[in-house]
Amino acid sequence: MGFYPIDLDAWPRAQHFSYYTNVIRTNYAVTVRLDVTRLRGWVRGNGLRFYPAMLYAVMRAVNSRQEFRMAYQDGVLGFYEECHPSYTIFHPDDHTFSDIWSEYSPDFRTFYASVLRDMEEWRDVKGVKTKPGRPDNYCPVSCVPWLDFTAVAHDTTGPRPMYFPVITFGRYTEKGGAWELPLCLHINHAAADGYHTAMLLADIQDLVRRCELWLA
Repeated sequence: MGFYPIDLDAWPRAQHFSYYTNVIRTNYAVTVRLDVTRLRGWVRGNGLRFYPAMLYAVMRAVNSRQEFRMAYQDGVLGFYEECHPSYTIFHPDDHTFSDIWSEYSPDFRTFYASVLRDMEEWRDVKGVKTKPGRPDNYCPVSCVPWLDFTAVAHDTTGPRPMYFPVITFGRYTEKGGAWELPLCLHINHAAADGYHTAMLLADIQDLVRRCELWLA
């Protein structure tokens, strides 16, 4: 779990970070519609599950951009070498959910197998946070497969600032022969501006559109 301190004297966003941390604490949310036609077709055609595949695309994009791996460690601002997904699973018997996590791997097959193992092992364990040992370098991801939403707003507070994005995606639907999925990014403005968020969204769209490059 590599952690790399940020040189605040040389960092171009040092003033922006300070402003949105100390003057106006700002979070913002952006919701877009992703074209998941190819991803849906590939997973269905190859006997795979959509949720773990979408988790991989999201986490690969997050791990490709430093702005979305920022955190404090021992009072030092920096960024992790990689982040792992902390994601929700649903319990259909009582309509509750639990939050578990899996280890990220840039290799899709390794990541996919890890997620399936964790889902199977923890599927019947109830509680908000069930799988122990979640590392500090995690990115929250939620799926709301019942909703084709147009926006998501989070009112989230905690004991310390969180600079990782909070990611939510919903139900995919067919429109004009294409399959679309709503995806929302909840961003701490101290960590990332609109440009960085736009680049992250473009990365996710590119990954799901060219999914055969990593699914094959």
